[in-house]
Amino acid sequence: MNTPQRVVVITGAAGNLGRAVAQAFAAKGDALVLVDLKRESLAAAFGDESPQRMFAPADLRKQQDVDGVVRTALERFGHIDVLCNLAGTFRMGEAVHEMSDATWDLLLDLNARSLLRTAHAVVPAMLKQGSGKIVNVGAYSAQKGAAQMGAYIASKAVVARLTETMAAELRERGINVNAVLPTLIDTPENRAAMPDADPQRWVAPQDLANVIVFLASDAARAVHGATLPVTGLS
Repeated sequence: MNTPQRVVVITGAAGNLGRAVAQAFAAKGDALVLVDLKRESLAAAFGDESPQRMFAPADLRKQQDVDGVVRTALERFGHIDVLCNLAGTFRMGEAVHEMSDATWDLLLDLNARSLLRTAHAVVPAMLKQGSGKIVNVGAYSAQKGAAQMGAYIASKAVVARLTETMAAELRERGINVNAVLPTLIDTPENRAAMPDADPQRWVAPQDLANVIVFLASDAARAVHGATLPVTGLS
């Protein structure tokens, strides 16, 4: 078997965007470490594992789970070249003065702390090999405040600022760190929730995946700390 071009870790891999990103990297011959909460979700999304496709069920809220994923991936493939932090969640509806601890903790844990967990586990390996690409998923809407979206906006704003900070810390060490800021992504769930909207104006998962693959490529080697809007036609 040919040596994989790269080894790519993708969190939130069983989701709509995760599947599109995995397909885009696989088309380039890359090996995939597919991370999601349940193995069953990964199997439903991708079928069986293969020599170049490893399933890695993990709770991203637990550092020991993330460390285990990275340790197993390094044992199997020997290196990790790309980390795509796609996992996250959305919730809105509460004013700041009414916001529950549960809402705040959920969004900060899954949208921001998950990035810290993967950074703790993956960056040391990238530093050791002297190279790596990290692409995070923020949100276009998190560039300013909006009513009833305080926790979501705060958590995604953290993603943007951590992206910039990591880039400043790692750019001289051979590691590129960037983020995409999508608007509404065209998914079956969003279509069902907004049946009167025009999904043609949203961001197709495949289009966002293409931007992520670009930021993870050598063509983007001079790009550090970018928070790139991906807004579809809207």
